[in-house]
Amino acid sequence: MTIEVLNKLNIYADAFNRIRDVMNERERRLFLAETAVRFGYGSISVLSQRTGVAISTIRRAIAELSSQEAADDGHVRCAGAGRKPVEEIYPDIVNLIQEILDDETYGSPEGGKWMSCSLRKITKVLSDKGILIEKSTVQRIVRDLGYSRQKNRKMEQVGDPDPDRGVQFEFIHSETDKSLRDGIPVISVDTKKKENIGNFKNDGTEYRASKQPRMVSDHDFFIPELGKVAPYGIYVLNNNAAFVNLGTSADTGLFSVESIRRWWYTVGKENFWYADRIVVTCDCGGSNGSRNRLWKLALAELAEEIDKEIEVIHYPPGTSKYNKVEHRLFCYISKHWQGKPLVDVQTVVNLIQSTTTGNGLSVTCMLDKNVYETGIKVTDESIDEIDIEYTGPHHGWAYIIKGFKL
Repeated sequence: MTIEVLNKLNIYADAFNRIRDVMNERERRLFLAETAVRFGYGSISVLSQRTGVAISTIRRAIAELSSQEAADDGHVRCAGAGRKPVEEIYPDIVNLIQEILDDETYGSPEGGKWMSCSLRKITKVLSDKGILIEKSTVQRIVRDLGYSRQKNRKMEQVGDPDPDRGVQFEFIHSETDKSLRDGIPVISVDTKKKENIGNFKNDGTEYRASKQPRMVSDHDFFIPELGKVAPYGIYVLNNNAAFVNLGTSADTGLFSVESIRRWWYTVGKENFWYADRIVVTCDCGGSNGSRNRLWKLALAELAEEIDKEIEVIHYPPGTSKYNKVEHRLFCYISKHWQGKPLVDVQTVVNLIQSTTTGNGLSVTCMLDKNVYETGIKVTDESIDEIDIEYTGPHHGWAYIIKGFKL
């Protein structure tokens, strides 16, 4: 091989190295085969040294080039190359996996399929039958059969749905939308679940130095000396702001109204001084339930005190998850303090008021050390003295409290 031919061959090898990443396997080997045939004796060795492709590969490519296999039939490799599909090795594999899934499947095919067993368990059952395949192959077949792992979803109605449920939602939307357009404060209220105070495990994770997890108590027993806290949340739809009254006593109607009172004097009065009423949306049960007499009596006292009408609109029973305070405040508080033990009350206050979101949520938190008595009975005479006007499509789910009758 002359120096001139060797230089040209090196140019082809360098060109191959520059463009090899944009060619598939077939195009690369045929390129080298064509170059080797063009330059003749000794070119295979030079090309192998400059490109790193094995001599045997180039020789097989030359044979492929000289045969009918060089025709572009859409295959990158020669026909028959590669591992056979598992369905061809084990013709009954799909039926076997289907039988395993049928034994572990809940629900009906019409409503979707989901399973309780894991891919590892299915692989183990197949292995016991003499079928050795990878877990990833089982996953592909299971997915092709229409199965997927799914969480439970709270959708089934307990008991008969109330006929006024849909109408009440429409009423909530129309009333809150109109009030927001008029600049009237619209607040969504509820009590978050009580939390034990102490060095207890809090669900979730946090970033810490590797292999240095936070050590907490092995049991989450209630400690009377440390107590519990009941965060009462007030989410303001007007400005994406929130107020949390952190109670250390019982969750009663007086506590709920005291939380609204503290919100009004802390941030509400300054922002909505011009408003003649406050719109409150809340659940139909609990300390701010539609049948809670103490809640209504305390609201009447608050309406007299601040000289504002208080319009209350309850969500239908069993629909608390639609309450704005749940998915615009409480979920972010839980996410913010995940993995962090609530060791004392001040820690809870700091974690709540430092909760923010990308949409600009701001939270104000206040500690409420008042002791709220439980079991207070409200007489019929006290209820009759309340100046209340029932509104909406369902009597009892929406009302305006103006204070007390003269």
